Amino acid sequence: MTSERLIEITHPGDPRIAGFRNIRERDLTGRENRFIAEGTVVLRLLAGAHAAAGDFLAEKVLLLKNRVAGLSDIIDTFPSDVPIYIAEAEVLDGIVGFHLHRGVLALGRRTAEDGMSGLLDRLPKQALVLVGCGISNHDNMGSMFRNAAAFGAAAVLLDESCCDPLYRKALRVSVGSILTLPYRRQSSGVQLLAALAGRGFAIWSLSPRGAVDIRDVPASERMALVVGTEGDGLPESILSAFGSVRIPQAPGLDSLNVATASGIALFEMAARNGRI
Repeated sequence: MTSERLIEITHPGDPRIAGFRNIRERDLTGRENRFIAEGTVVLRLLAGAHAAAGDFLAEKVLLLKNRVAGLSDIIDTFPSDVPIYIAEAEVLDGIVGFHLHRGVLALGRRTAEDGMSGLLDRLPKQALVLVGCGISNHDNMGSMFRNAAAFGAAAVLLDESCCDPLYRKALRVSVGSILTLPYRRQSSGVQLLAALAGRGFAIWSLSPRGAVDIRDVPASERMALVVGTEGDGLPESILSAFGSVRIPQAPGLDSLNVATASGIALFEMAARNGRI
C-alpha cells in the first residue's frame, strides 16, 4: 500500500464523506441498496466480496488514521478506484456523530440481483435453508445469519415483513455473514414456503408447540427451517400447513430467543442434511 492512495479528511463537513455522516441516526439501510459496514472483520469480507465481483461492492472506505498500518492487507484488496479516506479521532467522531472506537467503516452497495425464484432455482440438489418470517430485531437478524453460515446453510430467505439485513448493527452481529451467504427478502411467508415446497423442500416450522421433537426430524436432501418473531411466533397459517418442530426444554420457560433457537435447530437439521 502506498501513502498516495490515502486521502486525509480534516473537517467533518467534507462532502466526500457525506455518506458516513451521523450514521447512528441516519443509517443507510434501504437507500439505493447502500449500507454501512463497520469493523475489521466485516471490512475484510466486503473487500473479498468486491474482489470476487459478488453481490456487494465497496464505494469508499473511512478509517481512523492510526488504524491504517494494521489494515494494509485489507486496503490492498480493494481496487484502486475505491477511495480510502483517513481521519484523526476527533474528526472521525465528528463525522459519524459519536465516538467510534473501532475506527473502521466502509460504504457498500448491493448490486443488482435476480428475484427470489432465481435464487431458489440455483440452490443445490442437497440444501438446507433458513427462512425468517417477521424478524424485526436487528441483533436477532445478524445472529440468524451467523448461525446459518456456521451450519452450512445454502441461503437465508426472508419474507417481506422482515427488517433489512443490511442494517449496520445486523451486519456487525453477523460477523459479516450477511455479505457471504445468499439471501433474498420478498414475498409473504406462505408464498415463500409454497415456492420451496414446490422445489422439493421438507419444511419444518419451529414453535414451542411443535408436533415433532427437533431430534426426531427425518433426514432429507432438501430441508427448510422456518422461524418467526419472538412473542407472536409463526402464524397459524404456516404452522398448520407444514411440519412443525419444537426444541424440548425445562419447564417454566415459554420459548427461546429466536437467535438461540435457530442455532440449535440448524445444528440438528444440518446433521441430518449432511452439512456437518
